[in-house]
Amino acid sequence: MPRTAKIRDGKALRTGFTTGACATAAAKAAILLLATGKRSSTVDVWLPVGRRVEFAVDRCETLGDAAEAVVVKDAGDDPDVTNGAHLTATVAWSDEPGVHLYGGDGVGVVTRPGLGLEVGGPAINGTPRQMIRITVEEVCDPYRDRGVDVVVSVPEGEQMAKRTTNARLGILGGISILGTTGIVRPFSTAAWRASVLQAVDVMAAANLDTCVLTTGGRTERAAIGLMPGLDEVCFTEVGDFTGAAVERCVYAGLRRLVFVGMAGKLAKLGAGVMMTHYTKSRVDTGYLAEVTARAGGDAALVAAVGEANTGRHAYELWSQRGLLTAAGDTLCDDVAINLAAWARHCGGELEVDAVLVDFDDLNPVAWSTRAPERLAATGTDPALWARP
Repeated sequence: MPRTAKIRDGKALRTGFTTGACATAAAKAAILLLATGKRSSTVDVWLPVGRRVEFAVDRCETLGDAAEAVVVKDAGDDPDVTNGAHLTATVAWSDEPGVHLYGGDGVGVVTRPGLGLEVGGPAINGTPRQMIRITVEEVCDPYRDRGVDVVVSVPEGEQMAKRTTNARLGILGGISILGTTGIVRPFSTAAWRASVLQAVDVMAAANLDTCVLTTGGRTERAAIGLMPGLDEVCFTEVGDFTGAAVERCVYAGLRRLVFVGMAGKLAKLGAGVMMTHYTKSRVDTGYLAEVTARAGGDAALVAAVGEANTGRHAYELWSQRGLLTAAGDTLCDDVAINLAAWARHCGGELEVDAVLVDFDDLNPVAWSTRAPERLAATGTDPALWARP
């Protein structure tokens, strides 16, 4: 991340802890109470980053033959929807040797393949499962005389999940217990990239062959309206990770890719930039001027676009001079060509189309040459392709 994204008010942004790390800490406090009768106000657990971290225990009590503990998630300065969640672990002895992990209230249930988790099982990822098992084994031997049942739950987790993409990925009824390091880094681009790749994997596992990439929530709504016949899992907000998403589509064996966006992001992709974050690349107005010339713009317009402040400014200049359709189509063709070339660079072939939508009403205003033909199968209203 750029330095400016790591500080706020002159101070470094504070890291936090994943749901997996907090669930592990709750399990540690609960198994200690069950095995020793000791109530803990703090516990320390091993994190995959290679160090032990101490967590405060919010509540720790016996419930009949079981023990239960709660650790409140602190996401640091990351705007995480699960910040403040009460990660709860309830443990009990089992007649079956081993550590047996279950999802309780507020933990999602996996209903689609492609996530690396058992369909019908809890959305508790591999690293948190391992962390919880290791933590239990630090306190007792669950393989000798008796095993341990661990139920992870998150009060209000189902409500939190409504602010995530879980339902689209087929995780229903709650949040996921996540984390590969145990640490939440503020505004983590790695987390976004991982979610994009996971979405493509779910598409492939569902035998869907079309991935629709958008740059944000507004363009995603435009894309869903444009292609209502596609399963909702086909749409993903790619952010700045277009190159990585294309590579994953190739790896997963998808056949078709559609990119829906506004002028700024399309301008970067048209110029061949696959990482489109504003700190990594700027809109190349020289490229947009060249697009203007190829679309038939006169010298004055070409010069004006070359001096435009932003991609939107160039878009407005095209619109004012009646060149939006021609320039927009040229831009979309460039994007489609570049993304298809990137797919070949990654070792595969994708049918690629691009659609430019308006900044205000989100209607499609330009598109790559074969988009009307190829998107017909996605339920697109033919009237949307009508030129004014």
